[in-house]
Order: sequence, then C-alpha cells, then structure tokens
Amino acid sequence: MARAGLTTETLVRAGAELADEIGFEHATPTELARRFGVRTASLYSHVRNAHDLKTGIALLALEELADRVSEAVAGRAGKDALTAFADAYRDYALQHPGRFAAAQFRLEPEAAAASAGARHAQLSRAVLRGYDLPEPQQTHAVRLLGSVFSGFVGLEGAGGFSHSAPDAQESWTAILDALDALLRTWPARS
Repeated sequence: MARAGLTTETLVRAGAELADEIGFEHATPTELARRFGVRTASLYSHVRNAHDLKTGIALLALEELADRVSEAVAGRAGKDALTAFADAYRDYALQHPGRFAAAQFRLEPEAAAASAGARHAQLSRAVLRGYDLPEPQQTHAVRLLGSVFSGFVGLEGAGGFSHSAPDAQESWTAILDALDALLRTWPARS
C-alpha cells in the first residue's frame, strides 16, 4: 500500500466516482490528486497517465454493467429478456452517467480483448436467440439495440426529454414494444 492508501484499484474506483460526479472527460489524475490531497506525480506509480486512468475506469464500468445485465436477463427469454436487458443498461446509465460514458471509451486492442466487452456481445446475442435471427442479421440487431439504448439514455441523461410530454418512461416502454415487434418480424436477407 502506498502513501495515502493509494493503489491502482483505489484510484480507478475513485476515478469512476469522480466520473459520475463531474463527467468522464473530467476524471483526470490532477482531479484525483486534489481529492486525495497529494501531488499529481505521486499517482503516476499507480496509473501512467490520464489515458491509463480512463482505461481503468472503462474496464471497471464494462465489468459492472455486464454483471448487472447478466443478472437481469438470467432465466428470461424473448420480450422479457429484451426488457430486462434494456432496463439494466438504462438504470446503470442513470445511476452512473460517468461510468456509462466510460463504458463507451475506445480501448486499445489488448485492453479490449481482456475486457468484459465480449460478455456484452454474448449477452446481446443471448437475448436475440429468443428471436431466431440468423447471421448477419443478428449482428445488425446487436448494433441496433446498442444504438437505441445508448442514444436514448444519452438524450435522457442530458435532459433531452424533460421538457415535453409524455414522460420518458412511457416512451421507453413504447420503444421496447416496437423493438420487440421489429425483432419478431426482422426481414431475412442474405
């Protein structure tokens, strides 16, 4: 254990909390040093630079989110699995906006290969098994779900739906109903 109880794990977790408070882009070694009351240079034996810190936060967020989604979809199929999957993403994004942004951080290939990113793809495909989509349609559907969920929660988190009716939850439910209908009738193409 280093000075002030600093470890890589401590800094990454503190960075994730900082990201949720002030935004992922502002979670820097300098900000963390202020929080811990140390000089920025004292952090560099634990994180090499800002990119290293952001990578750690992204890896943590991907792992946390995959755990939540996995728990939410366990034992479910079809629309129930789709709704549980979507709600887990949305809830995580609303509870941890900085971490959710971090989960979308572009990782170096080696870090990406070792991340929970592959679990996210597996979970998406597990949900889609209930819709019997062949490849490459399944890949298109995975991309659609990711785009819809990320887009909606990004707009919602930015306050994009707070100034008009209906309530965001009503729209979310309608969107999930529409996605379910689309996935059940997805056009087959070669």
